[in-house]
Amino acid sequence: MAIREAGCTHDGENVMADNAQAVMDLDRQRMRAMGEKDVATLRRLIADDLIYVHSSARIDTKGSLIGAMESGATVYTSVEPSDVTAQDLGESVVLTGVAAISVTSGGKPMSFRVRFMDVYARRSGDWQMVAWQSTRLPD
Repeated sequence: MAIREAGCTHDGENVMADNAQAVMDLDRQRMRAMGEKDVATLRRLIADDLIYVHSSARIDTKGSLIGAMESGATVYTSVEPSDVTAQDLGESVVLTGVAAISVTSGGKPMSFRVRFMDVYARRSGDWQMVAWQSTRLPD
C-alpha cells in the first residue's frame, strides 16, 4: 500500500506529518473494521454527523451505514486502500486515494475499485471521519 503526504517525499520514501500519519492509520483501521464487521471500532472512528456518499450516489449517515452492516443488508468483505495521499489542514485531514471494495449489498455480491476523498476532523482531541465521497473507477 503506497501512502504519502501530498508534496512531501524524500529519496523516493514517503514523509508524513504526525497528523497525516495518525489519520491514515485510523482510516486503515476503519476500513479493516468494515471488512471485519467491527461495529465498536466504527462507532469510535466515525463522527455522529457523518456524510457518507457511496459511488452509487446513495448517501448514508453514521446510523444508516452501521445499521445496514448490523442488519446484514450491506456486508463488506474487504476494503483495501492504495495510493493514499493526506493533506494536513491542522484540525482536519483530507485523504484521497483508491480503494478496492468487496461488498454484498441487497443480496448482490460486487467487487470494484473507487477513487475516494475522506475527511477526518479532530473532535475533543480525537480524530473522527466526518465525510466520505467516492467515484467508481472503470473496470
